[in-house]
This record gives sequence, structure tokens and C-alpha cells, in this order.
Amino acid sequence: MISFELGVEDLADTRFAVSPLGETVLSLRVLRDPGVSALHLPWRRSVLGRLGALDTALLMSLVADRLTLPDFLTPRPAAFEPAFEDELAAVRRTPPERVRRDLLAAHAPDPLPDALRAAVDAPPARGDAPVIALRDRICELLHRYWEIAVQPVWPQLRLVAEADMTYRARQLARGGARLLFADMHPQLRWEDGGSRGVLRIHRTIGGYEAQASGRGLLLVPCVFAHKPAPPVSREEPLWLLYPSRGVATLWPPGPGPGPASGPGPGPVPAAGLAGPGGPAGAAGPARPAGAAGPGVAPALVPLLGAPRARLLGLLAEPLATVELARRLRVTPSAVSQHLRVLYGAGLVTRARHGRQVLYRRSTLGEQLAAGRP
Repeated sequence: MISFELGVEDLADTRFAVSPLGETVLSLRVLRDPGVSALHLPWRRSVLGRLGALDTALLMSLVADRLTLPDFLTPRPAAFEPAFEDELAAVRRTPPERVRRDLLAAHAPDPLPDALRAAVDAPPARGDAPVIALRDRICELLHRYWEIAVQPVWPQLRLVAEADMTYRARQLARGGARLLFADMHPQLRWEDGGSRGVLRIHRTIGGYEAQASGRGLLLVPCVFAHKPAPPVSREEPLWLLYPSRGVATLWPPGPGPGPASGPGPGPVPAAGLAGPGGPAGAAGPARPAGAAGPGVAPALVPLLGAPRARLLGLLAEPLATVELARRLRVTPSAVSQHLRVLYGAGLVTRARHGRQVLYRRSTLGEQLAAGRP
């Protein structure tokens, strides 16, 4: 178990960020073990067909058998939304002694894979040169992997993460730290101790206790995280990658995997598909025309029409027009037209959040969605 002790000042300095590098590195777990998250199988199938000549043996060697990852590959985001290149530049500056330490810690108690061992166990007479060369090769490989596998879908990943942050901020405003962490993940428990509190992360591979000591806590929602991912080392500043809400809305269902072909290290098979939803990004089975969707009383369909009833169902939490369009697989302009009607009828409210306008069901909209008079 890992425990973060937070004082009042630390809770006041609890912030959120997104991390394109964090998503990229954690996605390697899904490639290594498809059982980590069945929700990402459409993405995984499409990516495996596009890796081509990438050194997948080195990529997969970064993920230990226990699915732990070296801390130096996921530096704490220095801004709300850092550029991938800026985060990768921080990795390139990692001192060689830390590269060694983190690689060994991630794989312990198992030996290092062959792709890493030669550099880390190089004779002392060679100095740090082999580890520096390995670090730089890993950075170059991650950059190419990002361009192939994650950058094309980063706008969707970012929208899902931002929707999660909006929800979490509302939870914090309504019920403080206890409500903020209440449904973040079953392995997280908040224990309130008056002027101080403790966030306990259960079922971790290692264990330590760390105090924020006025440095605050950084929370980073991550689409590819299947459980909370705190730093492996207690020496790191307190921050936490955690599974984002809304992952099930990301990838359309596609056909089953094609025949195996091409190379794949360890448990990674190869399956070539045209895209996340099959050829031409097929969206999978369509919802019946008259269906209201989850969270909405079926009787609303004749009253509002199926598109507006589905919109009302999604707006149990604040969402922006582009995110609604992505989930419904329609254009933002079509969503805007329906939102104007729902807003004019008093069924939704809207509020500006940074560069976005977020919509949510009004009290009247909540009553209608629940089928209450």
C-alpha cells in the first residue's frame, strides 16, 4: 500500500493536468497484455497493424511482467497540458544513474529483459555511455510510437480527460476530498483526519508513506490507466495517474481481430485492421432510430425526438459540444442545433469553462429524464 499524507494547504493546492506522454507510455501496457482492458481492443488491433519496423522488442521491454513502468518515462506534468515534445525533452534530461535505478526498480525482483540488460550491466570502464545511448534510443522510439499510435487519437483522449476533470472538480466542490476520491477507483481510499488526511492506494506492488509537505497533489486522468499509478519511488513529488471516466465512449465496436501476421514480442500478437472501428472507421451497429439511450425515460422520445432525448441522457454531467458530437458520432453543428432547442426549453443549463461552454441538465431536465412529473 502507498499512502499520501495531505494537509489543508496541500488540498488547497490539488490540481489537475493531462499528459500526452503519460497516455503514450501507459498504452504500452495494453499492447503488452490485451487483458488489461477489453475496452481498448479496437484501438489495439488498429495499432498493431501500423507499427511496421518499430523496435517493438525494446518497447515491450519497458513494461515489466508485473506491468510496472520506469518512473523516469512519466515525468510529472509541468503545465496543465504540456506538449508531448516538452515532456519527452524532460525524459532526455534524466541522469543515467536514475535511468538505471528506475529500470531495475520497475522490473524487480525479475532480471532485466535482454533489450535493457546490456546497457544497464555494461562494464564500469564504459561509464554512463551505454545507459545514455539507451535512454536516447527509448526517447526516439517513443516519439515514433506516439506519432503512429497515440497522436492521431489524442484530441479524443484529451476531451475524455477534460470531461473527467470537470466532473471531479464538481465532486470536490460538493463534498470535499472524500467525494473527490469516492468513485475514482476501488483501490483508492480517503481517510479524513481533521487538519490532515491520508489518501491510501491499496494493492500496489511496492509500499511507502509520503507527505506532501506543502507541495500539493497533482491528479492526472489517463484513458490508458487501468488502475491508479503513483510513482514507484517515494522520492518523487506526489502525483497520481488514475483511470479516466468515459473510456467506454472512445472506440466504436469493430469486427473481430484478423488473422495473425507480422512480428510481435512476447505476448503481443499482430492483427492488422484498417482503423479503430474496422475499415473506414466503421461505427459498428447503429442504435435503433427510436431509442432514447441510457439515462432517459423512453416516453421522452415522442416528446423530444430520439436525438434530443439521447442528448439529454448524456448531460447528467457537464459536457462540451465537441465531446457530445464525438460520443454521438455526429457533427458539432448538429449537436448545437439540438442544444439550442433544449436550452430554450429550459431543459439544460450552460456555463463557460475556459475555452469551452459546458452543458448540463437543468432541474427540469433531470425530472423529465427520470420520468418524474
